[in-house]
Amino acid sequence: MKDGGGLKKGHGDARRVSRGPPASRSPTAEGGDPPKAPVPLTPLEEEVALRLRPDPEELARLARARESIVSRAQSEASARGIPLKRALVAGSAARETYLPPAAGGRLDMDLFMLFDPSLPRERLASLGLELAQTFLQSPEKRYAEHPYLRGIYEGFAVDAVPGFQVERSDRPQTAVDRTPFHHAYLSPRLNERTRDDVRLLKRFLKTLGIYGADTRTEGFSGYLVELLIVRYGSFGGLMADAARWHVPQRLCPPGPEPATVPEVALVLPDPVDPHRNVASALSKRNLALFLMAVEAYTAAPRREFFLPPKRQVPSFDDLLSEARKRGTEVVVLTFPSPDLVDDILYPQLRKCERALAGPLERWGFEVLATASAKSDGEAAILVEIDRRTLGPLARHPGPPAGSHEVGNFLQKWGPASESRIAGPYLTAEGKLQVDVRRSLRDARELLQRELPQMGFGKNLQEVVVRQGKLSVLPEPGASPAVTEALRVLFEKGFPWATWG
Repeated sequence: MKDGGGLKKGHGDARRVSRGPPASRSPTAEGGDPPKAPVPLTPLEEEVALRLRPDPEELARLARARESIVSRAQSEASARGIPLKRALVAGSAARETYLPPAAGGRLDMDLFMLFDPSLPRERLASLGLELAQTFLQSPEKRYAEHPYLRGIYEGFAVDAVPGFQVERSDRPQTAVDRTPFHHAYLSPRLNERTRDDVRLLKRFLKTLGIYGADTRTEGFSGYLVELLIVRYGSFGGLMADAARWHVPQRLCPPGPEPATVPEVALVLPDPVDPHRNVASALSKRNLALFLMAVEAYTAAPRREFFLPPKRQVPSFDDLLSEARKRGTEVVVLTFPSPDLVDDILYPQLRKCERALAGPLERWGFEVLATASAKSDGEAAILVEIDRRTLGPLARHPGPPAGSHEVGNFLQKWGPASESRIAGPYLTAEGKLQVDVRRSLRDARELLQRELPQMGFGKNLQEVVVRQGKLSVLPEPGASPAVTEALRVLFEKGFPWATWG
């Protein structure tokens, strides 16, 4: 979803009540179910919740379209002999927890076409595309784990995705096979009040820029948001408990737990598959930002946390002025962006950031920040460093006295050479060292020399080495990708700090 501007007036009677006492401490670290008693919305939250509610006419039209598209998929499959086992609409459009477009959300339907698990994967994709083309207008092929179609049905955008109808939710064959189980778990646990809470939390997260589990955002998925509201009973209940969270945080009831990796930020077992972590996409940085926002909002609740003011997007010249004010240097690598889906591209762009930063740090530059972006067919990797040019000398460390490596070090560095300026000598720590003259001192030139040996990811390696262009600001000048990467590089503050 893309962040949007103002919100339209909602519908329904206001429930203007004051916040009750916060929910008691839930045993998140020790396991067990937290209390489910809802914390009432404050008058401010109630006002915002009303604006976030979808229009009743829109909901009625959506309900008719959901029923119609399922019926149409089943009838078209039967007429064409396509062995469809089941069709269903799931996700936020089915549970009516979506943010209306006027609230910065996007209303579309996710239609899942489920087939027998014995079907070969290639056949699954081809049958799914064949079936979806019979009822979608303006179909467009998209790619995730396998191809699917995006199109229009009765005025609604639809993603028609094939999958398998599996018997067990903990044994999926594709990434979407758990979806019917997710829908069956959440639907009876949500009502009109908790849908308000879900939309409040989604809008809160969108203001922070951390709503979405895609690899570009590394934030909270819609499913995770709904599970958190169900778990804590309300937006206020979640906020009260999150005020006690840390990074990383575990929310694990007794029983099986997901296997995790060191960089995990939040662990919440999937109720339909306890070995899966629902929050695996969430980064530590984004969980930390959420916790900071919870603290700021709890201390001083403000409408802007849900209705952020429109701000002027800085231009390239504005960002260049910021770079000059900082007094640092920004190395820029640009190259044609391959036609890859974001979930494949963005992890590799971040790998490019690390690939450029690593050598600069080893050579003696201080790497202050990195950023990347893609726009208009171009990708840009930026590395901010403390200076562009290193000093003329470098210290080359050797082994400690008494080490078996001393002989090799003296054999290499003992004889006079053009590069050696002083040494070998002993440091205060009793280690050998020599002072050498740097053959290259410019950051761009150093990277240019090392570029072919760096690892940029399997889909980017060739294009970066063959077509990548290295420069230092203000060259190469403005481009959409470079400008966006500069915004990422320099816009580091908390959103609420700019609200006045």
